[in-house]
Amino acid sequence: MKQRLAVLGSTGSIGTNTLDVVARHPERFEVVALTAATQVDLMLAQCERFRPRVVVMASAPHAAELARKIKEKGLDVGVDTSKDALEKIASNSAVDTVMAAIVGAAGLAPCLAAARAGKRLLLANKEALVVGGEVFLRAVREGGATLLPIDSEHSAIFQSLPEDPATWAARIDKIILTASGGPFRTRDPATLGEVSPEQACAHPNWVMGRKISVDSATMMNKALEVIEARYLFGVAPDQLDVVLHPQSVIHSMVQYRDTSVVAQLGTPDMRVPIAYGLAWPERIASGAAALDFHALQDLTFEPIDSAAHRARYPGLALAWESLRAAPGTCAVLNAANEVAVAAFLERRIRFDQIHQVNRATLDSVPADAPDNLEALLALDARARATAVRAADRLAG
Repeated sequence: MKQRLAVLGSTGSIGTNTLDVVARHPERFEVVALTAATQVDLMLAQCERFRPRVVVMASAPHAAELARKIKEKGLDVGVDTSKDALEKIASNSAVDTVMAAIVGAAGLAPCLAAARAGKRLLLANKEALVVGGEVFLRAVREGGATLLPIDSEHSAIFQSLPEDPATWAARIDKIILTASGGPFRTRDPATLGEVSPEQACAHPNWVMGRKISVDSATMMNKALEVIEARYLFGVAPDQLDVVLHPQSVIHSMVQYRDTSVVAQLGTPDMRVPIAYGLAWPERIASGAAALDFHALQDLTFEPIDSAAHRARYPGLALAWESLRAAPGTCAVLNAANEVAVAAFLERRIRFDQIHQVNRATLDSVPADAPDNLEALLALDARARATAVRAADRLAG
């Protein structure tokens, strides 16, 4: 029987790579639903190729435009414009597997819906755990969902762990996430205020969306991944470490109690973790190039805690600070960072002021241990409003 798939965020980098893998295995997968924000023409092309039963566009005008073009093409594809369309798709009984690739806190509600409905949930939206934390994990447990990480780092960790999660706590010494360092790893920290959005989005190894590319440049992406790893794998904050690995070949590692280290290696291509998540516990062809060990010259590592790197990446330490603070603090950090990155991409604040917005918001918004979706969204809204004011002051 084919695995019936919904791709939330199908026109983004993760979504298009997911559909690339799916297209290589038509005998295994059926695309039931696709969702996107505003890219009408790309969504239309995906509808023509994969013939989903239903699609969703986050923007009402773009949904109307897509519906018109679908009708002109004579496609039998419905366009759901209801307010809770994403949650309905994520929990639909016709869907077995949900690829959650919507960027930001906007992906939290459909992730929760998929978890409560007991879906096989491929998590590329790290904010579901960063913002949702224990609320999201409770939904996974109560719904009987299967949670599979898609971020390259967390997929690497998952692949390096024993199959039985009940044994993890007794065996793991620490988890080591690798970081490329982004485009500014060797840049003088004193010049970071001069960085343009185009420079920040030019990642040396990965092809990603603009927001996650900026997060990689500030290392906030790694901070969010540290938080996500804490919830995914049930380890304490002091069992999480980060090391710079510029080649992006080793995607992450697990160090065990006997000091042995198990790592996952591969080319920097998101189709590898996507294919693993889609087929788990089996493995299928991803379309990615294999590592050529004859051409691989060096694998190098750098400590993240040098004075220069602390100056380049001041936001990284906020991960451990937030994990040790009151529940909900990680949600505040995520909201602030989304606002700050947007302000930078709009050229309203400088690159080095992203951290200032995050720091100011954490200092101003008390976390209140949110225990449901409504409380999480309310805390997220308060943090965003505070971050907007902080960005406005800096833009001044």
